[in-house]
Amino acid sequence: MARTPKSVVIIGGGISGLSTAFSLVEQAQSADFPVTCMVLEASPAWGGKIVTHRVGQLVMEAGPDSFLSQKPWALDLCRRVGLTDQLINTNPTPKKASVLCDGRLHELPEGLVTFTPTQLGPLFRSGLLSWIDLARMGCDVLIPPKRSGEDESLAGFFRRRFGQRATERVMEPLMAGIYAGDAEHMSLRATFPKFYELEQTHGSVIRGMMAARRARAQQRPSGNAPRTMFVTLRNGLSDLVTVVAGHLVKAGAVLKAGVQAESMRVRSHKPGRWTYDILCTDGTTLAAEAVVLATPAYISADLVRPLSPVAAGVMDSIPYASTATISLVYRAAEVGNRLEGFGFIVPRAEGRNLIAATWTSQKWPYRASDQDVSVRCYLGGVGREAILDHDDQHLVHCVRSELASIVDLHAEPHYVEVNRWHRAMPQYTIGHLDRLAQLDDALSRFGGLLITGAGYRGVGIPDCIRDGTDIATKALRYLQSAQP
Repeated sequence: MARTPKSVVIIGGGISGLSTAFSLVEQAQSADFPVTCMVLEASPAWGGKIVTHRVGQLVMEAGPDSFLSQKPWALDLCRRVGLTDQLINTNPTPKKASVLCDGRLHELPEGLVTFTPTQLGPLFRSGLLSWIDLARMGCDVLIPPKRSGEDESLAGFFRRRFGQRATERVMEPLMAGIYAGDAEHMSLRATFPKFYELEQTHGSVIRGMMAARRARAQQRPSGNAPRTMFVTLRNGLSDLVTVVAGHLVKAGAVLKAGVQAESMRVRSHKPGRWTYDILCTDGTTLAAEAVVLATPAYISADLVRPLSPVAAGVMDSIPYASTATISLVYRAAEVGNRLEGFGFIVPRAEGRNLIAATWTSQKWPYRASDQDVSVRCYLGGVGREAILDHDDQHLVHCVRSELASIVDLHAEPHYVEVNRWHRAMPQYTIGHLDRLAQLDDALSRFGGLLITGAGYRGVGIPDCIRDGTDIATKALRYLQSAQP
């Protein structure tokens, strides 16, 4: 006798929602457990902040342009959907990234850029810090670990371990730049728990770095093709979205773009089991035995408010920052050799509007013709969002002025693209992990109601894919537990 499929609705068609759906369908098929899966997306396009624009030979990323290869989940998804042969590494170059310090660019030690701290020597040779500053950093081996267990800001942690100068000139722009946040308010344990673990395990970050380096040296090569720290797809990250969505449709999932979930009701058909009714903007009402909210926390808050005002309040308390990316394309002959490496980051202490700049066509192959140079600049973020009140023309003028000042680039771009991201970057402020525990507790009575997305357990593409996979596992286990 055929079993009645269990119904799951996933609200949100960004990489988190699509990854959840993909993993759910894959796991259900493997378990021979019938499930119907529908994904709703309010916008007309899939992928959320993953948006690639192709203009002639130009490949322009409006949102993220790559992902960390050290976090395996995005690479694994690419393998599962047949995109491994489309993965590309960054171009080989002796110089990687730089940091602006006192108005001048200094090469940034690659051992820091990896966010897996295993190298210290390059920092000593970079010229970023004085010998006094380096000596203060070295005091890390003498400073006892903080054992209170209380959450701490990124800036507070690095000041305590390495001193003020190293914090504001090296650590803050590297770490806070990923979140477009303010290191004074960002939670260490929610954003970069590795540093907390090094201190707790080894009593010192430097000693922990040295131990990690020894362990890494003892590892045998895997035999796989070497990957650079960051990787992307040859024709842009939107290919990942397109291919995953295609796999879902082929597997029988229903994808409805341009349809928003307006509200959600819950009813119980037996103790501990729920049916969720989702009212949509196209006039339909969907009934589901499990629902996954894969939208930004402030949008999910409105959906869960009738069910749990406490959960909604926690979601509302997760702040989001607004940013903008400005892409400019120049004639290579007019740029010359002004641009070195992959680009630069700007510490908050420099007092500039610019967060960072990437020399896109120098960092990646297949991004522009040989006659063009593609550059991408970043504005906004916590404490620097006022610039976004201006129109696009002003933003372009701002970044061009910054490039002229920093790298003497005065040429006129022949192509310009401005992409604004309103409330797009979640901020993991101090106490974030405690708030997640409160949220889980508040939603615990509603079996089959799950949340995922960048607002909770990681903002990067690999983190979102990992979390979506975990949530799919939880949803399937819940549905299987109801099977008679």
